[in-house]
Parts: sequence; C-alpha cells; structure tokens
Amino acid sequence: MTEPVIPEILPILPVRNVVLFPRVGFPLHVGRPQSIRLIDEVAVADKLFATVAQKDPEDEEPAPSGLYSIGTAVQIARLLKMPEGQQHVIVQGLHRVRIKEFVQTEPFLKAKVEIVHDEEPKGRAAKNIEAALLGLKNLGHKLVAADPQTPDEVNLAIANVDKAGELANLLTFHLDLPIEERQEVLETVDVAKRVEHVTTLVARELAKVELSEKIQSKARQSIEKSQREYFLRQQLEEIRRELGEGGDEGSEAEELRARIDAAQLPEEARAQAHRELERLSRIPTMSPEHSVIRTYLEWMATLPWNKRSKDPIQLKRAQTILDEDHYGLVKVKQRIIEFLAVLKLKGNHRGPILCLVGPPGVGKTSLGRSVARATQRKFIRASLGGVRDEAEIRGHRRTYIGALPGRILRSLRDAGSKNPVFILDEVDKLGFDYHGDPASALLEVLDPEQNHSFVDHYLDVPFALSEVMFIATANYLDPVPAALRDRMEVIALPGYTEQEKIEIALRHLIPRLLEDHGLKRKNLKVAKTALREIIRSYTREAGLRELERKLAAVCRAVARKVASRKDTRVSLIKAEVSRYLGPPIFLHDALHKKAIPGIVTGLAWSPYGGEILSIEATFMRGHGQLILTGHLGEVMRESAQTSVSNLRSKAAQLSIEDQLFAEADIHIHVPAGAIPKDGPSAGVAIYLALASLFRDQGIRPDLAVTGETTLRGQVLPVGGIKEKLLAAYRAGVTTVLLPEDNGRDLEELPREIRDALDIRLIGTLDQALEIALQAPRRRNRKRR
Repeated sequence: MTEPVIPEILPILPVRNVVLFPRVGFPLHVGRPQSIRLIDEVAVADKLFATVAQKDPEDEEPAPSGLYSIGTAVQIARLLKMPEGQQHVIVQGLHRVRIKEFVQTEPFLKAKVEIVHDEEPKGRAAKNIEAALLGLKNLGHKLVAADPQTPDEVNLAIANVDKAGELANLLTFHLDLPIEERQEVLETVDVAKRVEHVTTLVARELAKVELSEKIQSKARQSIEKSQREYFLRQQLEEIRRELGEGGDEGSEAEELRARIDAAQLPEEARAQAHRELERLSRIPTMSPEHSVIRTYLEWMATLPWNKRSKDPIQLKRAQTILDEDHYGLVKVKQRIIEFLAVLKLKGNHRGPILCLVGPPGVGKTSLGRSVARATQRKFIRASLGGVRDEAEIRGHRRTYIGALPGRILRSLRDAGSKNPVFILDEVDKLGFDYHGDPASALLEVLDPEQNHSFVDHYLDVPFALSEVMFIATANYLDPVPAALRDRMEVIALPGYTEQEKIEIALRHLIPRLLEDHGLKRKNLKVAKTALREIIRSYTREAGLRELERKLAAVCRAVARKVASRKDTRVSLIKAEVSRYLGPPIFLHDALHKKAIPGIVTGLAWSPYGGEILSIEATFMRGHGQLILTGHLGEVMRESAQTSVSNLRSKAAQLSIEDQLFAEADIHIHVPAGAIPKDGPSAGVAIYLALASLFRDQGIRPDLAVTGETTLRGQVLPVGGIKEKLLAAYRAGVTTVLLPEDNGRDLEELPREIRDALDIRLIGTLDQALEIALQAPRRRNRKRR
C-alpha cells in the first residue's frame, strides 16, 4: 500500500480494549450504528480515519470527553460485511495523530488532527538506540519462544523491523497489557524513552512466562499418575513459594484441631472430627469438597457439646418468678414447680416433655420464658407453624449443596448451651409433604428414652438432647399425631376469667403499654369498672390479645393528648370507654332476650376457646323433609336426625300431634353460616329447640346447654367443659345444663365461675326439657 496524505480533518472511530499503533495491521469488528456509518462513508472515499481508545470500555456511545487525545490514523486494507449489518475491517496503522478539536458529533465523530512525528535520537544517542534495538529484538524472540499464546508470525515481523520505534510499537501491540499502559506507549514520542519503557515491559512479561513455566515444570516432576488431582494445588504452592508468601492451610487445620479438642467432644464425635481433619489436609483448597469439610468441622467445633448453664434450682425463687410473670394459672404453675422439684432431686432431666395446650393469648410461650428465668437457663423458641420439611428438624445430609444442621442443633449453637429451655411453638401447625413428615422427626427429639443420642443428618454423630428442657405449645391437640402426643404430658390452659383479666391488665398489660407508648403512670389511670366494660363489651376471647389491642388504642389516644399538651392526666372510667373505642361490639346478654319457641343457646368448643351458638328451628308445610343449614358437619347432621327421631318416638308423651312430622318440613339453622361447625355437643340443644318448637313453648333465654344424645334419650358427656362454661359466663348466661358425667370437670372450674353460674347436671333428655321449658304450652296454636 502506498502511504496516503493525512488530511487535516479525519473521522474518529472510538475503539475499546485495544490501542492501534503505526505500521501495525489489525482487524476491527464494527457493530455500533455510528461506527458502521463512518466505515460506509470512508470506504467509498479515501478510506482514511483515526482510531482512538475509549477511557471507559463499557460506554456504548462515548462522547469526545471519553476518548484519549492521541490516536492512530489508519487506512482500510480490506472490508468484509457480516450478517445483521455488522462489518469486519482490516486496517493498517499509518501515523500517530493528536486531536486538536472535534468538529462533528453526528452521524459520527470528526476532528481536526495533527500528525505526531517520532523524536528520533541523534549523535551518540543514535548509536545507543541501535544497541537497544538489538536487545529488544532478542527479548522479543525469547518471549515468542517462551509464550505459546504468541503467534509464530510475530518472530518474522520482529526480524524484519529495522527501526526501534516501530519495533516497540509492534511488541506493545502483542503484549497482554492493560489499556492504560498501551496508551502510554502510544503517547511516548521520544523513541529512546519508548524503547526503554517497552524493554522493561517485555522483560517483565518474559519473567512472568518463564516463572509460570518453571512452576509447571516443578509441579510436573512431583506428580505421579495417582496424584494428578493435586496439580492445581502444587502450582499454587510453587507460586506462593516464589512470592515469599507462606500458605495458611496448615494453620487453618491446626486452628480447627485446637477448637475441636477444646470443645470436649464425645468419643464417637471426636473420632469422626479427626477423620475429617485428615481428609481436609489431603484435599486441595480449590476443591469444592474442601469447603464442605471445613464447614462441617466448624459446626462440630461450635456446638455446645459440654457447655451448660449453671442452674441451681430454687423452688421459692421459681414460684416467685412465675407469680410475678403470670396471674392465676394456679394448677399450671403448680405442675411446673413439681416438674422443677423432681429435676432438682434427680439431678438430670429425663422426665416427661411438657405440652401447654390452650387458645391463643393465654400465655403459653411466656410461661416457657418464665421457666427459663426461674432456672437461670438460656431460652430458645422455635416456631414450627407451617414447617413441612423433615430436614428442618433433622438437618440436610452433607451430599446436598448448602447443607446445614436442623433447627434443633442450630438453635443450641446460637444459645451456646446444651441445657436451655427450648420452646417448640405451635406444634399443632406442623405439615407434611413429599419432603417428609417433621412431626415424625420430633418423635426422637421429644422422647426422653431416645434423645440422649439424637442423630442429625448433617453431623451424622449422636448429640445428647437429654439435658434440654423441651416445652411444646399448641392451640389444640387433634392435629398432633397420636405417637407424638403420647410422648408429652399435656397441661391445659383453658383461658382467663373476667376477674383474672382485670388483674392481669392492672399488673402487667397497662404498665407495659404505658412504657411502650412513652407514658408515665400519672398520665393514665384505668378504673376497674372501665376494664370490666372493655372486657365485656369490646372483647370476647379466652386470651388477652384483643384486650391488649384495645388498651393500646387507649394509650395511643392518651399519648396524642400528652404530646400536644392538651391533657397530661387521664382517668379512664366506664362512661368514657366509648369515647376511645367507639360503640360496644358485643352485648353482655344472651343472644335472645325473650323465650321464643324453637330458639336455644348451645355451647361449643373451638381451638380459640369456648363459644356460644344460637340454634334455631322452624317448620312449614311440606312432606317431612329435614333441612339443615349453617355449614354443619356430618356429626352435627347426625345429631339433628337423632333428635328428630327422639322427638317422634315421644310425640304422644310430649302431646305433639304425630301428623305434624308427615305434613311439615323441619328447618334447623345455626347462624354464622360461613363458619364450619361439627361435633356431637349440640345434640341436647337441637332436641330442646325442636321440642320447644313443636310444643310452642319458649326455652329460658338465660339458659345454655351442651351434651350428646342417644336414641334412648340419654345424655352423654362431652369435652371442653371449662372453656364452654367460661364462654357462657362471658356471654351473661346464668343457667347451664351439663351431662351428669361431666360433673367431675367442675372441680377445676374457678370459684368465681361456679358462684356465678347455676349449673344443672342432667342424665336424660326429659330432665333437660323439664328444666329448660319456661312458658306454658299454648293450646290454640294454628298449624303453619
């Protein structure tokens, strides 16, 4: 190619990650729209433009300020158009050019340029540069011979270059250098300085290549067929040795060994840990297995194998703490004190696992926290609600990526003690799927005969859980598998009476809420009458959570007054409650005030405490059909059919016209139809509703009833008596009919409830009907 004349104004092509030099050819891949426009235009003209390196290679549309000031004027030697509009251009470098001023930015960059000529040495310096040229050529040949990545054609090019400046350009172009160092060489106009600088760069690259070859040669000499897997490790060791840096694998292994010895592992666990330490010392650090073993050993070293809290159990102190933290719950606290007494005498914990069962908000979890404080142990709480994977309890096997021990051992590691108080919250909310059954995994954890050698899948060695004081909590026991239930001693927390709620609010809730809302005791005083009004008219629950929310609403309103300095002292009395909480939500009466035929108040049990149900019955002309509504379950439907059969069998005895059953359709409805209802407890209530309807006599509105019926008219016992009676008391019921066999359940009833309720024990439906019917029968009733 004949060298063309460089015009004063040249198109500027920004290039990234490359610096072009004069007298050097290079292929360019052009893909940006501006660059393609530039190539298309110069290709049909003089084929001249300048390449300038970008300062930021990530910039897709570099501005003039993003380019270096010196580039290279080039000429297109060959142009190939690629698919999708891209172009492949082979260019030949001509001269260095300095950008004086940009004159165009669209559709591509153009600038005024001036040629930058090399400053050739003169006199004695010219002779020195010839010697430098020979030395640089020798280095270049050595580098090509030592570096397999450099093409052999470079050797021929080095031999044919007879100018030192051009040789420096050629070698810099082929060196693996950062863009900044390449640009520095391009901008060095003094040929002597450029050759000296490039000689240093080539010597550095040659030393690096030779050192790499030396390391590889030494590594190859020490590797046998059976040791090829250690190749990378040998290279790394040689590199560190050449750099004068010692490896830290040995120190890391020794540190792990010291930590494991200090942890006082049992014999089996210690033997396993030392086996893994030996494997760790033989496996390369770059291997994924190395990090897996190291993580395993760190877990072995950090678990509390022999660390425990000193727990000198003092029963008086424990009783004081339980009384401070919880009002009432006498039998529950008594059982906990007995539990601690046995633990104190026995010296180790191999007794039963406690399971606190009760509706939400009655203090199950806080009781466990109080036990931890009373015994001066660490407290751990693990929520099991929604846990579906067995590995959450037993851990993952180490074959899985990211494997960890289960929640039991992770919690013990965090607590740093092997004898904490461990609350397994919401054990009735466990699920199961194809990952396994976590409830089954708990069988070993909660079995005092087995948990002294609990094996987590991750550790794969026994860990003693026998010193952990496990306390499970649940809202109800039905979803808990029988095998798991059998391993626990159930303690029921049925709920609080009205007086207990008042005392708890005054002693615990209000002081804590005042502190949480930035108030002082003088800012708010709540009268007992106001608390009773909130409990009766704004909450209807077994626990205390809704009461706490209502009191928090009062505290927020008072805090607003205090913050605005309108009123710094507020006394809440009964008449003022509606100002803060709005109109009452619940009425403190039975659901109906008058004795209406066909309406009876029943008592039901739910996981959240006792409730009252209004059971309604009516009939209309039809063909003897029984209609049941209110989202009733199968057992409740059978109770209704049993009650109809009972009534028909005694129609003559009860003075009921027999043809009514054939000429009328009976409809039984239980309100709150969106809520599912089931169970045999409503049998007596349904019978009374039907008898009241057909005899046209109302049932006492202050009466509630529960019990299962038989076809022979017997009343069978049911469960949840305490919760049901608490619900009746909260609803304002005065008389309650209970099955005779449930009389034993009244012993656990608070005296306050026994004194407030007139509890009648019944053995037959006739006794129930005799007590329940209030008004005399109306003889002249017309058929509907």
